[in-house]
Amino acid sequence: MENQTVLDMVMLSGLSDVPSLQLPLFLVFLLVYLMTLTGNLLIVHLICTDSHLQTPMYFFLGTLACLDMNSSLVTTPQLLFDLYTERKTISLQDCITQSYFFLFFAVSECFLLAVMSYDRYVAICRPLHYTQIMHWKTCVLLVSGVLTFGIIIPLVHALLLLRLTFCSSSPLQSFFCDLPQLLKISCSDTSINVLLIILFGILFGFCVFGTTFCPYIIILNTVMKMQSKAMRSKAFSTCSSHLTVVFIFYGTIYFNYLRPNISGDFILDRVASVFYAVLTPLLNPLIYSLRNQELKSSLKRTLHGLLCLKKNTST
Repeated sequence: MENQTVLDMVMLSGLSDVPSLQLPLFLVFLLVYLMTLTGNLLIVHLICTDSHLQTPMYFFLGTLACLDMNSSLVTTPQLLFDLYTERKTISLQDCITQSYFFLFFAVSECFLLAVMSYDRYVAICRPLHYTQIMHWKTCVLLVSGVLTFGIIIPLVHALLLLRLTFCSSSPLQSFFCDLPQLLKISCSDTSINVLLIILFGILFGFCVFGTTFCPYIIILNTVMKMQSKAMRSKAFSTCSSHLTVVFIFYGTIYFNYLRPNISGDFILDRVASVFYAVLTPLLNPLIYSLRNQELKSSLKRTLHGLLCLKKNTST
């Protein structure tokens, strides 16, 4: 540790070092941020106010929207602030805190996607027992379990980060404090941290990821046996939306955390972090709303009610 300065501030590389790109990038990501908040808030509002959507499936979808919205709140304001001020620094304590909350929402979403798969399995394969199995107490317990895992797993990583010493002056190749990037600027032994990332990756790969996808083998077999074309179309629409979200989420997460570490591969690091930290929370409400007829019908009813109210007040 001789001749090494212990850091209390961390440098972020941001998205671009070109000054002329700072304002255009700021405007683009401000628009993405506002669309993310609007889309997820709209889904939560529709689910809370429309009695047709107050079912277990939409309860889980509303929880997913809340996770996406708060995940965006953890990372995107930092990006916008750095683009606007070009400061690109953050204290080490704030950096570890940001890393914890980002992991909390990411891990919670992993487990929630598995719960949503189980919900679709029960709804399609055991429809007569659906209300008995997926009653509200069970739904609340499942979401509570999701959030508990979301608290514990990132806490382990955060506590191990607090044991490390950070002395590298190299900036994080990201616009926020991502765990793999933090380990790269540590001058301590990070083998335990890396081992935990691999172990939790295996846990998600074989348990959570398997729990998410295995029900769809049975669901597909059940859907193919349905006599009604309308029922098959509705089941495929719901399941395809969920699977699309799963593939996007897991693909970007595994690309960032478990791909081989290639020295100097900074562009891929930044693209991956932007995709899963900024774009995924925006894509989820778009995917569900565009493919879900009930959500679109609820939105039409809400807009119609607002138009009627506006006409009544104007007259």
